[in-house]
Amino acid sequence: MTSNRYPHLLSPGRIGTMELRNRIAVTAMGVSLAEDDGTVGERIIAYHEEQAKGGVGLIISGVAGVAWPVGCVQWQQTAISEDRFVPGLTKLTERVHAHGAKIAAQLHHGGLVAAYSAARWGLPLWAPAIPPAPKGNFTDYFLMEELAGLEGMKMPDIKVLEKADIELVVDQFRNGARRAKEAGFDGVEIHGGHGYLISSFISPYTNSRTDEYGGSRENRMRLAVEIITAVREEVGSDFPVWMKLDSREVGKPGGITVQDAQAHAQMIEAAGADAITMTTYHNTDVGKLHSESHTPHIDGSNIPATAQVKSAVSIPVIGSGRIEPEVADATIGKGGLDFVAMGRKLLADPHLPNKLKAGTPDKVRPCIYCYTCISAIYMGDSARCAVNPEIGHEFEIAPCTAAKKHVAVIGGGPGGMESARRLAALGHKVTLIEKGDRLGGTLRFASLPYEPNERLLNWLRAEVAEADIDVRLSTEATPDLLRQLGVDNVIVATGAIRGMPEIPGNDLDNVYSGDDMRAMMLGESTAEVKRKTGLFTRMATKIGAATGATSNIALVRKATHSWMPLGQNVVIIGGELVGIELAEFLQERGRTVTVVDEAPRFGKGLTLVRRMRILSELAEHGVSLQAGASDIAIEKDAVRFTDASGAAQSVPADHVIVAKGAEGNLTLAERLRVEGFAVETVGDANGVGYIEGAMRGAANAVATVAA
Repeated sequence: MTSNRYPHLLSPGRIGTMELRNRIAVTAMGVSLAEDDGTVGERIIAYHEEQAKGGVGLIISGVAGVAWPVGCVQWQQTAISEDRFVPGLTKLTERVHAHGAKIAAQLHHGGLVAAYSAARWGLPLWAPAIPPAPKGNFTDYFLMEELAGLEGMKMPDIKVLEKADIELVVDQFRNGARRAKEAGFDGVEIHGGHGYLISSFISPYTNSRTDEYGGSRENRMRLAVEIITAVREEVGSDFPVWMKLDSREVGKPGGITVQDAQAHAQMIEAAGADAITMTTYHNTDVGKLHSESHTPHIDGSNIPATAQVKSAVSIPVIGSGRIEPEVADATIGKGGLDFVAMGRKLLADPHLPNKLKAGTPDKVRPCIYCYTCISAIYMGDSARCAVNPEIGHEFEIAPCTAAKKHVAVIGGGPGGMESARRLAALGHKVTLIEKGDRLGGTLRFASLPYEPNERLLNWLRAEVAEADIDVRLSTEATPDLLRQLGVDNVIVATGAIRGMPEIPGNDLDNVYSGDDMRAMMLGESTAEVKRKTGLFTRMATKIGAATGATSNIALVRKATHSWMPLGQNVVIIGGELVGIELAEFLQERGRTVTVVDEAPRFGKGLTLVRRMRILSELAEHGVSLQAGASDIAIEKDAVRFTDASGAAQSVPADHVIVAKGAEGNLTLAERLRVEGFAVETVGDANGVGYIEGAMRGAANAVATVAA
């Protein structure tokens, strides 16, 4: 069955001589899944093969280094710089083709951004000129333990290219394209964006040369045109060749503009390109801008510029940047672009195309745009996905399902729901036990300040509802009950405990714990809530009336937007993920917010790229972020502390929220083991690991039980 909900997105397409089964492409991502010597091995082959199985039309395999190790930008990057890499690349294309997808190699030279080749091998950064001095330092957002990993690194040397070097680069791209064709790739994408070597020549911000490769637009584009021309000569007219270009450079005064990009695209088309991939770049010195360009936080933010470039050329244009399938289909239908390259969404669910085709878009595991994937690369790791723990592990043997078991899963949060649905999919009998009256656990709370989390919550609930799972709400899991059920294994996913830290004044009635806030914001009531002023109970009644038994998070978010039982001045003690996201939530509701913590850097638990954005936006909106504080004490109408400079501070506080003190809780798991049960533990019960920890822990626990 083929869905007619996405008639344009799922229609066949063509790039040059290449016929594609739909308009969905895997955007080229450097995922650090090749072997350490640059060869393609089983890990990256299985990763791309899964995308092909999932129904995508085109896979663009990211950052194949034409000069590797020179220009290498990350650990375990694919190389295409020598003939010895062709056999592994050939295995990759054969495996992808077996599932009906096409695959292109992205030819790449990191240029000024090749920090990895500089750090590992001491190689200089290749550049058109010495770049402008940095105007900031995005490592200001690194946690102290992350900074420790950079210790000992020195500023790399910069090699300003001479004419002979430029000729070498052109030959390297030419030979990279030859090898790609020999390996069976269906085309090549030449990376001309993101500040890499070609982009640094194109941009007036980084190219201050005065010879024939600098100055005028024609001169700055000369390298890009020479590479396209050389590649076309090498591979012939019937092999698809295209280039990735920046539509603009955000935060770079005098950098590439949309009008420039239109002219650049026209020149690339005239040089013989079969298509253009449009992307966006940014000033990497500014933390927030890392989620303003090629991996944007704002839905569809690159579409207008992409459409402007498309209007200037006659060849197909590939767009990208957080484009939802409905928007993609409509934009293709209106002529705003021809193909949509998806990155994060296809990491979260490689089978998205097949699910759209089958008319089951609600079955697509949602991306929560948390930046786990790209942040892992920034920190020198392989790409990971918070909601899809299989990424990078597709080559591993799936759990054995021969012996069917009865498994009790205790706890209905994300770790419990994910465990239950995985077990049911493997054919096991599953009983999911939740002491509360609704599934969701801490994910319900996390969905209020950050809407994408709600998509995962709804997806998990729907998956559990559809599966053959015995769900028991408002039920206490006891050894007697488990014996009565006759279970073979138990998975404990009961979450963390949240104690109140020893802070002077923590017993005042204007002081709320994380559990108090959760009860208030979700319309629940606890003994501690009732002990306080009674405002929470009235809030619970108001939200309960608005949302009914389903506790629709969107309605809760709406109800709390207009009325909350909190004063104007709110101090949050705790600068990790929960405290920071609460600060954003309350600031958006008009409160004057101060965040105080002893930690020297804020945002632990947030991935690096998301952390850079949210901390910047909090500061922009007037939230006072007091890291490195000491002697914190709560008073009736203020919070006193010593700030990082040693000065005494007193901040007005109508209410104080203590957003710290959570820790793992294995009490139930240990009790059940003593009672003779085979127990695995998942999620925050093992220590706070947030969504990624819950989903990954569930996968690991289920694999253990199934084996």
